Amino acid sequence: MASADQLQFQEFDEAEDLLATTPNATTKSVSEEARPQHATLQMGGDSDGEEGETDQTELLAPQKKTSGFWTFQYYQDLFDVDTSQVLDRIRASFIPMPGRNFVRHHLRNNPDLYGPFWICATLVITVTVVGNLATFIQMHGKPDYNYSPQFHKVTVAGIVIYSYAWLVPLALWGFLQWRKGVSSGVSTYSFMETVCVYGYSLSAYIPSTVLCVVPYEIFRWIILLVAMCLSGFVLIFAFWPHVRRDNKMVAIGTLASIALLHVLLAVGCKEYFFWRVEEQPAAPVTTTPKAHITTQKM
Repeated sequence: MASADQLQFQEFDEAEDLLATTPNATTKSVSEEARPQHATLQMGGDSDGEEGETDQTELLAPQKKTSGFWTFQYYQDLFDVDTSQVLDRIRASFIPMPGRNFVRHHLRNNPDLYGPFWICATLVITVTVVGNLATFIQMHGKPDYNYSPQFHKVTVAGIVIYSYAWLVPLALWGFLQWRKGVSSGVSTYSFMETVCVYGYSLSAYIPSTVLCVVPYEIFRWIILLVAMCLSGFVLIFAFWPHVRRDNKMVAIGTLASIALLHVLLAVGCKEYFFWRVEEQPAAPVTTTPKAHITTQKM
């Protein structure tokens, strides 16, 4: 009690000294100073359209400290991704939606190489193994067929798929960088974001190639065309906002080139790994007439 009375008297003395110097000053008690202060945060309204969503997504995206590409930390960050993020990006590549930009809504300035690397590796395995199995199923039972594993197709598939997932994004990124300097309305992603889009877009081909084991040509074409359309729409929806303000012919030519290379990949894989086995007509059986042997009596 004595300490509380002394504290109160000390407070009164300080207030009296303050009022003596500045009569209009306001004073706060010790209990008011100890009371927690509350701050009010003003939230702005939600913006409409893809552009507003893009700005909000970029603000919510985690900002990572980037390292030089010659350092080990730079490549380590590209594999620093959890399972939920990879599954979300794979799911988005299966269900492309207009107005939902894959890079802005799912990568969020955090591209990774973990997903694209393993998607390409899985696609290489499925397209070669299932293609080999499909050929065996169609040719099994024919007397002139001798089964032999075609290991060279693994090399062919690896070169084609990884070249498509790296060289095509490199060419597209370089072209958009050049157009960005020519036309002010053109923008582009970073090189790793471009590679990430192409890598995840190939995920739709994995289940389609597995289903190609069914030995029906029309069914195979339908499955691969569906996968090609889903995968192609991911690329078109991702890069259209960057080229739509460019020259009309250049914008159409850029999207047409993206689609054409994508179609060539799908058709090439279908014709090389899941080629149609032509039914060879049975050779007619020819019978030679029996020779009549005549013996002459001596």
